[in-house]
Amino acid sequence: MTRKFLFLCLSLFFFSMNMMAQEKSSLQSQAEVQKGKGNLVNARAFYVRAYEDYAKKGNVKQGVECGLNAVELYYKGDNLYREGFDLLRRIDQSIDSKCKGEERETLHYRTAKIRYEMYLKMGKNEEALGQLNTMEKYAKASNDSKLTGDQLYNKTIYHYTMGQNEKGDATFRTMTAQLLATKEYDKVDKMYETLIDNGRRNNNTNLMMRTYQNYVAWKDSVGTLKVADTINGLKQQIAQNEADIADKESSLIARQAAIVGLSILAAVLAAVLVLGGILLMRNIILIKKQKKTIKTLSENNALKAQFISNISAQLEPTLKRLDSHMPEVKALLDFSDHIQTLSELESSNEKVEREETQLASFCEELMDKIRHQARERVVLTVDAPKMTAKINREMVSHILLHLLRNATIYTPEGGHITLEYKKRGAHKHQFLVSNTGESIPEEERENVFKPFLTVRDLTTGDGLGLPICKQMAMKMDGDLDIDPAFTKGTRFMLHLHDD
Repeated sequence: MTRKFLFLCLSLFFFSMNMMAQEKSSLQSQAEVQKGKGNLVNARAFYVRAYEDYAKKGNVKQGVECGLNAVELYYKGDNLYREGFDLLRRIDQSIDSKCKGEERETLHYRTAKIRYEMYLKMGKNEEALGQLNTMEKYAKASNDSKLTGDQLYNKTIYHYTMGQNEKGDATFRTMTAQLLATKEYDKVDKMYETLIDNGRRNNNTNLMMRTYQNYVAWKDSVGTLKVADTINGLKQQIAQNEADIADKESSLIARQAAIVGLSILAAVLAAVLVLGGILLMRNIILIKKQKKTIKTLSENNALKAQFISNISAQLEPTLKRLDSHMPEVKALLDFSDHIQTLSELESSNEKVEREETQLASFCEELMDKIRHQARERVVLTVDAPKMTAKINREMVSHILLHLLRNATIYTPEGGHITLEYKKRGAHKHQFLVSNTGESIPEEERENVFKPFLTVRDLTTGDGLGLPICKQMAMKMDGDLDIDPAFTKGTRFMLHLHDD
């Protein structure tokens, strides 16, 4: 009976000691209360005392937590960097004396990370890079993939912030490769969003633009990756089924089971093929019925339109504070405006209004606006009948002026630029803009209406003019494409329909 009682007392003692080790000390609780009230000096003092108390009792992990909170309050609140670095040295000494193995490396990683943040805030970029390399060493030694990902994330932000785009891209690829290896596509999306949010909060235009361009390319490719994963999974499943069948071929029962299994698999595959054929035929019918509308809308879906619109709106206030006379700044402003226009066209469901328009005078006015831009001896011709048609003047003017201005760029001296109108039926009509000179190669014609296919030097144009014109044409229940039969240069065809 005495032994049992003694054993019970010892168990209660060790249990209470373990619970005390896990609970917060009163010093830490007071520090958190003071911090919540905004009394940062008092909070810092309590955190330092809590760290010393935990370290003395051997609870290094919670001690490090309190110590790092105190360091943040030193340099973030009052720029007391020397005091912060002194406390970090004491924390590292406690870690070395009390911890071993992976736990020690993990805690050292945290102290190295806060040193990195301090050097970065002080503007000591070389020292900050040195701490990033130290963080990489500790992350590898800790054998913790989360720390490795965190180090790569901070290194990516560092390179982009320093304008080292190639190094930033390389580090980001390494980071995403780790997640792609484990098929964690959602985490890759989250990292892009976090980088963009970080760039917005720190007013880092370079980081936002670079990440945005990479994110668009990533969203276009992730669907292919997921389909490939599904196909590989099916192949592995089929390979496993075949291996199981081969192992059981030695007995009659195994052969019968294999036959049944193959029959079921064949039936499933046949059902999948039938279902796939039905879906394929349905898609073909829909594609033929809706022509190029589905393809364009699928490539410029509402989610991407909303995301791009948000990015453009967030960039605009920052860009407008810059010198708009600089070519680079003007290019960014134009790019932001074009993105906003394209996003609004893709997401808007408003009905396009039309009005009766005198076609001959309307076309002559447009041609007069670009007459001064044409090269010498270029003949400008308008071929439009004296009749009226219901059109949206604003959108049609935008499209035709863009096509005509492009024509002045690519038409050599002595060439021809023509604007024509053709009635193609009771409710169908067409504007044609043609110019002599070098034609667009056939392999490039389909891509000229697609936005964001390549990363471009914005000072030479952002490539969004024709995609915007294409969207406007579709908003009017029409279309815009290149005449494949025209061989003397290039001819664009704007197809429109009456209500």
